[in-house]
Amino acid sequence: MVARIHSVEAKAAERLMREELAACHRLIARFGWTELIYNHATARVPGRAAHMFVKPDALLYEQVNASRLVECTLDGTVVSGDPEINRTVPIIHGSIYAARPDLHCILHTHTPAGMAISALDCGIMPLNQTAMQFYERVGYHDYEGVANDTAECEHIVRDLGPHGSLILRNHGLLTAGATVGQAFVRMFYLERCCQAQLLAMAAAASGTARLRPPAPDVVAETARAWDEDTMTREWPAYRALLEREQPDFRD
Repeated sequence: MVARIHSVEAKAAERLMREELAACHRLIARFGWTELIYNHATARVPGRAAHMFVKPDALLYEQVNASRLVECTLDGTVVSGDPEINRTVPIIHGSIYAARPDLHCILHTHTPAGMAISALDCGIMPLNQTAMQFYERVGYHDYEGVANDTAECEHIVRDLGPHGSLILRNHGLLTAGATVGQAFVRMFYLERCCQAQLLAMAAAASGTARLRPPAPDVVAETARAWDEDTMTREWPAYRALLEREQPDFRD
């Protein structure tokens, strides 16, 4: 009887994670963070730490629903679902999951703003309150070519360190979290910071204004205040929005 209860609980947890990740894909499409069918959002399979969910490679983000997600091992071996997945998933996501048991969702994007910031020496600058959450709390990984070489795995893990965000130089953005919601909200803020910084830098470059960075001690204190935000309050509202407008994500 106990085993049966545990089995029911495990199936419920897996189903919930599938729904959460499917919802995340729909929201990534909604916010315009996609690059055709590429990039990836994954989640660790509950109860199977060495497995993850990922979308089939050829599927649009707006087409993803819970049942179409593929289960694969951290090295990319497909366990169930479509056999074709993005070949860089094991290198980027698999390596992080293997090294960071605290993380259960990882998002990777190639947005114009993210790619632009990834190509700048300065990286993310603490020019506004939202950006200050990333002060000394984001890693930077130098570009090593298309991520299909397992030798890059240890470098990605090293450069992410203890953080939940990573700028992939000359490439794009990555965020991770203990939950799907946390990883998504973190990406929302990171993407918005990239956009705001580029606007500020453009204004400064025009000669009509100068960048005005805040005092370092204020930045550090604001970053500590951000540390207390678990980024879990926003997710239920957006999931509820999808349940009203795109309920088929749960199918």
